[in-house]
Amino acid sequence: MTTSPTAALSEAGVSIWLDDLSRERIASGDLARLIAERDVVGVTTNPTIFAGALAKGDGYAEQLHSLAAAGADVDTAVFEITTDDVRDAADVFREVYDRSHGYDGRVSIEVAPGLARDTAGTIAEAKALWAKVDRPNAMIKIPATAEGLEAITATIGAGISVNVTLIFSLDRYREVIDAYLSGLEQAQAAGHDLSTIHSVASFFVSRVDTEIDKRLTAIGTDAALALKNKAGVANARLAYELFEQQFAGERAAALLAAGANKQRPLWASTGVKDPALPDTLYVTELVAEGVVNTMPEKTLEATFDHGVIEGDTVTAAYAAAGSVLDALASVGVDYDDVTLLLENEGVDKFIVSWGELLDSVRIALEAAR
Repeated sequence: MTTSPTAALSEAGVSIWLDDLSRERIASGDLARLIAERDVVGVTTNPTIFAGALAKGDGYAEQLHSLAAAGADVDTAVFEITTDDVRDAADVFREVYDRSHGYDGRVSIEVAPGLARDTAGTIAEAKALWAKVDRPNAMIKIPATAEGLEAITATIGAGISVNVTLIFSLDRYREVIDAYLSGLEQAQAAGHDLSTIHSVASFFVSRVDTEIDKRLTAIGTDAALALKNKAGVANARLAYELFEQQFAGERAAALLAAGANKQRPLWASTGVKDPALPDTLYVTELVAEGVVNTMPEKTLEATFDHGVIEGDTVTAAYAAAGSVLDALASVGVDYDDVTLLLENEGVDKFIVSWGELLDSVRIALEAAR
């Protein structure tokens, strides 16, 4: 029996999560189909995804009419709509969650992006979302801003599973791991069962290439142009090396011995932006045991159709990846400037998408009234 590329990817230790969710996808059975036919074992959402879901189709019309009749304001309506979708999706994935003992079957929902610089506000909303969705296989997405780090620790400390998002730099990733371990220590002190707390650290890939390649093109030398399309994969590979190092340390070992789970690296932003590149680049070049790859449907289908999975493509490439970052510095690309810019842009883009979501719901509520 021929093994599909997505099945081979799963067998290589990569959990495939879909980077998309809509009520139509849940109700039509398409989400269940992707579990059965494409080896999908989780879902991630973000403000852009929800804005797109509400902008098309009429799957939300009935709930919007009910919310309007109840006098709900736009913030309440968005909270109700998005948590309902995540709860329903979590139920679709419950069998995967149970079968994997909580390892997969996860559905992520993000705190409002306007809270990215508000530690206390993020903690409060994370707890509210967790309570509202009320499913053990939910994950609350918190951006890895400087202000988000303390919120990550507090949320993990409260026994809540967290998807840390918008990670671009290795230094910030190191801080994210520290925040996770601190949260586990708080949870342990509070008497929580550490085995029930899961976390992923979402390291963005294609956006790194997009920004760095733009700078390399502007530099224009042969040495600079030869580095195009290499930074994103190299950065992610070094992130995996850091993951291996940090979770082999004494601090992590003590928590793991007490039942804690490793915070798995998650490859995000895996849709290829440059049409000249292979459309499965950020899948096939980032295969390693114990990672998550969250894919837009287009990337998922490309992987299923023609992805070539040849086992681990990460751990033997650490030296080469380090050489790429060194070479970028030597031609004049400022890695710290790039990653800080991308973090700020990521927050800003989600704020814009959230505003579009609020506007569309506001218009729909007014029309319903």
